[in-house]
Order: sequence, then structure tokens, then C-alpha cells
Amino acid sequence: MSKYIDANQEAGKRFYQNFYDKGKVVMLNLLRFRKIADYTSLERIKPIGEISGEEAYQLYLTGILPALEKAGSQIIYYGKSKNFLIGPDLEVWDAVLLMEHVSVSKFMEFAQQEEYLKFAGHRTAALEDSRLLPSHGIKNYT
Repeated sequence: MSKYIDANQEAGKRFYQNFYDKGKVVMLNLLRFRKIADYTSLERIKPIGEISGEEAYQLYLTGILPALEKAGSQIIYYGKSKNFLIGPDLEVWDAVLLMEHVSVSKFMEFAQQEEYLKFAGHRTAALEDSRLLPSHGIKNYT
């Protein structure tokens, strides 16, 4: 079974083309944490002592909040998860994160900020596997 941590260049290109002029983008993140965070090749940010993948992800989220706010983005929801109610039994996710970005260009700006890049390694160390599904609104139902 393939593992997915980072977007590849083709997926990034499709994301940009499909969502560029759509306004707000909401990212659905499905997260599976490592039992112990893996800081191999991330020595400069490695905490003293072992930490769990979930703890490493908390370091990531806490660290990126200023960059997120600077780009006008926000975390809409972050919560624990496990098995699908409808979906494959073999896919188990530890957490779900919904992040809203004002636009694709603001998301790209956010992802290139030094404040973001400084903490992105904690995300890599934290995750065993992930999914990231961007979406844009079709109609406001409120």
C-alpha cells in the first residue's frame, strides 16, 4: 500500500489549475500518525528525547499558526478519528483537519513563508500517511 506525505509536482499543477479562480479553498486532511516521530534527516529541529507522531504534529500546528493567520487562512476543525462509517475497513485515520484558505494564491503564499517552512519538518516527522483533498464551495447553504 502506498504512503502519501507530500504533494508531487503534477498534483500541485492540477490543484493550481483546478482551483485558481474558485475563491476560498477548504482542505480536508486525513492524518495517520507514527507511533514515534521520525526525525531522520531533520536533526536541526529534532526535539530532545522521543515524541509521538501526534506530539510532533502538534508542534507543527502550533508553529504554523502565525503564518496561517498572516495569509488569512484558518483551521476550521481538528479532531480525532478512526474507522470510516462508509469506506474501506483497512483505512484507519487518527485525525481529521479542515483548513480554509482565502484562495489558491494565498495558500501558495502561506506554504512558502519562512515561518511555515521552519515548522514543516515536524509534519513530515509526525505522519505515517496522509490524504489532502482540496475543495471549493458550490453554494452557500446557510
